[in-house]
Amino acid sequence: MIKVNVLSEEKSWTKKIREKEKFFNNICKFFPKKFKFANRKIYLTLLLSNNQTIKKLNRKFRNKNNHTDVLSFPFQKNFKNLKEVYLGDIIISFNYMNNPKNLKNNEFKKKVCKIFIHGFLHLLGFDHIKIKDYKKMLIEERKIYNSVQKHIG
Repeated sequence: MIKVNVLSEEKSWTKKIREKEKFFNNICKFFPKKFKFANRKIYLTLLLSNNQTIKKLNRKFRNKNNHTDVLSFPFQKNFKNLKEVYLGDIIISFNYMNNPKNLKNNEFKKKVCKIFIHGFLHLLGFDHIKIKDYKKMLIEERKIYNSVQKHIG
């Protein structure tokens, strides 16, 4: 079971997603079996933020002086034998998700779902530095999204 603790420091998120914690925890309920972590308690924190904060974090922790759509900070690498695990933190920028600004709420939620899945996979150790790793991560992202997409909204 995955539990997402959602924090929001950007008021604009509420205009698009009213029950944020419920929304993200529901996404996790529909993950494919291999990502549900049956009989285990898996936790992560999600910060719904903006370009200003994400740029500061990107500069501080990755030495990149620009904003981005999502940042992930894994807490631990090896948790295979643990019954209770804190995966880490994901930060998503509202400004990136709400671009273009005329996105309908359903489209916004789909975009957020995709980037949340991307951040989640980073917490599990996936990356996209090398082409082969990018392809592997993309395959997993698509599997998860296809499993979840009909339940978004």
